Amino acid sequence: MRLPEWIRTKATGLHSTKNLLRTHRLSTVCEEARCPNQGACFAKPTATFMILGDRCTRDCAFCSVSSGAPSAVDPHEPERVAEAAAELGLRYVVVTSVTRDDLPDGGAAQFASTIRAIRRRLPDARVEVLIPDFKGDREALRVVLAAEPDVFNHNMETVKRLYPLVRPQADYARSLGVLRDAKELAPSLRTKSGLMLGFGETVEELKELFGDLRSAGCTMLTIGQYLRPTKKNLPVVEYIKPEIFEELKELALVSGFDFVASGPLVRSSMNAEEMYKNGKISKS
Repeated sequence: MRLPEWIRTKATGLHSTKNLLRTHRLSTVCEEARCPNQGACFAKPTATFMILGDRCTRDCAFCSVSSGAPSAVDPHEPERVAEAAAELGLRYVVVTSVTRDDLPDGGAAQFASTIRAIRRRLPDARVEVLIPDFKGDREALRVVLAAEPDVFNHNMETVKRLYPLVRPQADYARSLGVLRDAKELAPSLRTKSGLMLGFGETVEELKELFGDLRSAGCTMLTIGQYLRPTKKNLPVVEYIKPEIFEELKELALVSGFDFVASGPLVRSSMNAEEMYKNGKISKS
């Protein structure tokens, strides 16, 4: 399918942010997932740090992050992330990871260490974590939450019917459970999730998902267009028009979300700082 005009982005050259990331031997989900916004974000500068290596133990049909045998956990990685964040002058730091089903805690301890390293280096910065499902391990969640992130994010990605196609190694109920457990363990925590459109989902299915997320206590939501990163990934079924994204934003707000970012180029950690500032604090 030909890429419509409303989601085409301008090519950008190499930015100093990339050089800094290479210097600290760090990966970003921006690059690994081939995000179309990385040029604009790196120019700010901002970046979403991807810890625990660049190889995932899962192979989701929508994702371009490499899968395979992962590397050993680097004990010095949290400090490198903190140092890079400081050099970039970040006031809001987003940390995500590949899925590490090979680790007993799914990488929870590395998330906690990274949060604490950032706090030491940048005591006034906010920290958002975008975590995998940790196979639904509630104790792994406790480890991450004990480090007190400001925002806890776990992406649902798609509607229930399409999980076997889009996320065959994940589970819809388990992902909802991650968000529900996080809210139960830390009631004042802002919880967030992200969706991609264009797999063939329906509005009714999205309404159901909005309701499920609200029932799980999720208060912040991002909705964006799926763009096929490589030929081995799922093809795009439909390019959603900008006005439909606006309508879905209104539906999500009516469902009770405090803040919704919805648009073709919206991504889960895009403009995360602005979303944090604009979102209301909710105890629901």
